[in-house]
Amino acid sequence: MSEPRKPLLSLDDALAALLAAVGPLGRGESVSTFDALGRVLAADVVSQLDVPPADNTAMDGYALRAADVAPGRVLSVSQRIPAGSVPVALVPGTAARIFTGAQIPAGADSVVMQEDCEAVDGGGVRVKGEVRLGQHIRRRGEDVQQGATVLAAGARLNAASLGLAASVGAAWLQVAVRPRVALFSTGDELVMPGEPLKPGAIYNSNRFTLRGLLQALGCEVVDLGIVPDKLDATRAALREAAARADLIVTSGGVSVGEEDHLRPAVQAEGRLDLWQIALKPGKPLAFGQVAEAFFIGLPGNPVSSLVTFLMLVRPVILRLQGAAVLAPRRYGMRADFHWPKPDRRREFLRARINEAGGLDLFPNQSSGVLTSAVWGDGLVDNPPGQAIAAGDVVQFIPFTELLA
Repeated sequence: MSEPRKPLLSLDDALAALLAAVGPLGRGESVSTFDALGRVLAADVVSQLDVPPADNTAMDGYALRAADVAPGRVLSVSQRIPAGSVPVALVPGTAARIFTGAQIPAGADSVVMQEDCEAVDGGGVRVKGEVRLGQHIRRRGEDVQQGATVLAAGARLNAASLGLAASVGAAWLQVAVRPRVALFSTGDELVMPGEPLKPGAIYNSNRFTLRGLLQALGCEVVDLGIVPDKLDATRAALREAAARADLIVTSGGVSVGEEDHLRPAVQAEGRLDLWQIALKPGKPLAFGQVAEAFFIGLPGNPVSSLVTFLMLVRPVILRLQGAAVLAPRRYGMRADFHWPKPDRRREFLRARINEAGGLDLFPNQSSGVLTSAVWGDGLVDNPPGQAIAAGDVVQFIPFTELLA
């Protein structure tokens, strides 16, 4: 007899259960700031200096005292200050030729950009207009003050973050270790690109999609390839994966068919919960543990696998790294399409931003149509049973929030 059908689990409840079971790995390492892109900070970055360290000019021009400027008055140029040099105090009644980023000399209170000045024979300069006190001067510490936390533990580092760390002199950063994630696919129908495509076979796109997603999240990927649809082979792959990884991610074989061996294999090697999630595309998800490694089994259809990974596996991986922000940002945007027959499950529709600032929908939302994810700019998060009419405001999650 078949098992009684359990009610579908909401996406929010499934995610809450995953995050409750999985905690940060708690392992850190010191890496060069050059090599920290995409890593998660394990310790605050605190500035040991003011940025900028001294008042400096935002323009090429002349540093002077605003009170010395008068119509027609010529100021002699008393010094030349390139960036990186240390100026002497400004002689009252004179101007200093100064270049962008150079330190303001003591006594000067304003900078006039060179376009508003006129050079005079004999080494003088005449200001052509009025001068506002303090203009074009970047003040010491206006960006960062000494002792300020510029990057907090849990922040995921992007290119701007690395520049900010470098600006306060941080050559090395304490970051969370890369999670080790073992990846394999199941299915005798799967072959790799470059191999002959026999009747009944398909190319293994999920291996490439999931591997890319894991790498983008900063994981160390243990790629175990394609595992045959045999129980002993699946059990052997799980044992190897558990010995080498913190998390095991698979695609396919999480249903209850006779050739779906992942479920009994995980049950034999560890523990398993098989969830039916109120998610489209998606629905089947397996979660458990083999030895010390967590296990997440994704559905085999390519868009189902992608969406389920983005909604459920991505936050788990960020949590393993101790990231402070797990959820992607979403935006209210205008739907320029109709969706009159919604599903009873929560739907994630592939959409593109059009030139009018609204959203267009890919015409085929099937879970097997991977072109929709390449065509689209993101996902419309549509509540269960919610019809959409053109002009409605929908919740949109850009792929830029999800795929990096």
